[in-house]
Parts: sequence; C-alpha cells; structure tokens
Amino acid sequence: MKTVHIKNDAGLLALALRLVVGWTYFSAFWRRTVLADKLDPEMTGYIGEKFNAFLPNALGIKPIIQYLVENPDMLWINMVIFTIIEGIVGLFIMFGLFTRLMSIGVFGLAMGILLGSGWIGTTCLDEWQIGVLGIATGFVLFLTGSDKYSIDNYLIKHNFAITKKKWFSWFGSGVLPIKESIFPRAVLLGSLLIFGMTLMTNQVFHGGLWGTLHNKSVKPKLEITEGEIKNNSLTFDVFRTEGVDVYGAWIIGMELVDEKNNTIVTYGQNDLASLSKNNITNYYVSKIKPGKHSLIVPLGAKANIKLESNALTSLPMGVYSLIITDISGANWKHKIIKQ
Repeated sequence: MKTVHIKNDAGLLALALRLVVGWTYFSAFWRRTVLADKLDPEMTGYIGEKFNAFLPNALGIKPIIQYLVENPDMLWINMVIFTIIEGIVGLFIMFGLFTRLMSIGVFGLAMGILLGSGWIGTTCLDEWQIGVLGIATGFVLFLTGSDKYSIDNYLIKHNFAITKKKWFSWFGSGVLPIKESIFPRAVLLGSLLIFGMTLMTNQVFHGGLWGTLHNKSVKPKLEITEGEIKNNSLTFDVFRTEGVDVYGAWIIGMELVDEKNNTIVTYGQNDLASLSKNNITNYYVSKIKPGKHSLIVPLGAKANIKLESNALTSLPMGVYSLIITDISGANWKHKIIKQ
C-alpha cells in the first residue's frame, strides 16, 4: 500500500481552535441581538447588569467598570461597541480573515474577561478558565495564522495584491517575518508570561497555589458603610460584593440594637418587601429593590437605604448596631454612632 505524506501545517492544525473560539465570541453577539434583546437597559437580562456584577472584585480595571456602571449612557454605548467587536472577531476568526489581527482581539477580549470576572464561578472556576484559555488561544492563533479552509489562504493562493503588503503577514496569515533563531525564544517568552499570569490570577482570585482555597461566588456578602441616625431616619449604604451572580441576596430583616442588645427598630420581611423605592437610592445599573417576599440585593449593586421610625426621634447619643439578615440566615453587623 502506498503511503501518502501530508504536510502538517500549523495554520491548518489550528482549525478546531479557530472554529470553537470564534463561535464562543460570535455567539455572544448572536445571543444579545438575535436570540434575545440583551442590549435594552429596560429588559431583564441587560448585559450592563452582568457587567455590573464584575465590579466588586475586578483586578486592575475596577475604576473603569465603576465609571461605566455609574454612567448608564456610557455603559450602554460601551456594551454595544463591545458586542459588535465580539461579533466581528468571532466571525472573522471562524472564516480565517485577518486571522492574526483577530487573534489580538481574542487575546484582548479574554484579558477583559479574566481581569473583570475571573473571580466568578459557583461550582467551577468558570470565568477564570474562560479568560486564561482565551488568552492562550489568542496567542497560539497569532503564531499559526490560518492556512487551508480560510479566506486568508484563498487571498494568498490567488495572489491578491493585499497579500503582497508587508503588514499582511502580521495581520493576516502566512509565514511570520521573524528570524528562525529568535522565533523559539519568542514563543517560549510569550508562553511563560501567559503561564505566569495564569498562576498569578489563580492565586489572587481563588488561592489556587497556596493557602486556603476560596470561592467568592458561593455565599452572599454585604458591606455596610456610612451609617447615620438623624431625626426619625436611619440611613446607610449597602454594597453586595460576593455571592452567586445570577441570584440576589434576599434580605428579610433589618434591626437596630443598642449596646445592651435591646431592639430599637425592626424591619421585617414584609416591611422590606413593601419598602418604598423613594427610600432606596441606587448608585449603579444593578439595583437594590423590593421583591415579593424580601429586599433583593443583586451582586455588584450598591444603594443608600433610608429606614424611618418614630422610635429614632428621641434616641439618645451612643453606639448602636445595625444587623442585616439574609434569608439563608447569614447576617452582617455595622456600628453606628449617634452624636
């Protein structure tokens, strides 16, 4: 039997990577625009609220996320641009058009996912894995470009003028213009840098190298700040920084007690479910709001809460504690000094 020898081309061997990673990004565009309208701020599932969930524990880009969720118009514009970029990058990667330029897009999008939401994942390290694998894939596709079964290859094979430009081999496909003596070192350096970022973020987000493993997506956590008692009002800020990103914390109790643990004011489950929206001032796109049976606090949401009671009017100066209770039984305490 005659043996057929086939040239093993790196661009051809990366075909599965191109198709899969291309679809993962294009599908984001497809989901938000065709299957459902996730770019409408008034609709359930608005992508801006998902973006808001990244805020509490983002790495390095937290100020950018905070600025956007504090400015809904700018957030919407950026979400539209982001979605269009994902669609273009995904589609072009699948078809193998300007493969290396699009691989840089894959790298950048994956980096944004990693730094913004690498800490999120209830049962697995979901977003962290997506981020680091996307970065590695982008790097590999930049090195390989695309060969057979790609538009780049069609353009090269038919000698289109654009393929004769010096920049095409950097942005499209073909042989990278790097000296053979330097190329292995460039591959090694890039691979080690990506591996180092993988280990670093694994440790920062999850304690994956040493110390105690932790998962900030399992249990809700509230930060309470800025407490003040004035006239008949108790005001304070609540910021949910941890827990499952697809469900809110369900607050069923708020209680103010004195130093002897005597109850001064109690807001029960029904009181919080019927709390007026005028008593809640939200800071970000994700909103704390009354639900059917409790006060709902989504991940990343922050608001100023105002509780009113005649019992606060003649309250003497001193140190008090605000206790907020979740339906799971978890509670958080915050000291408030009335001066």
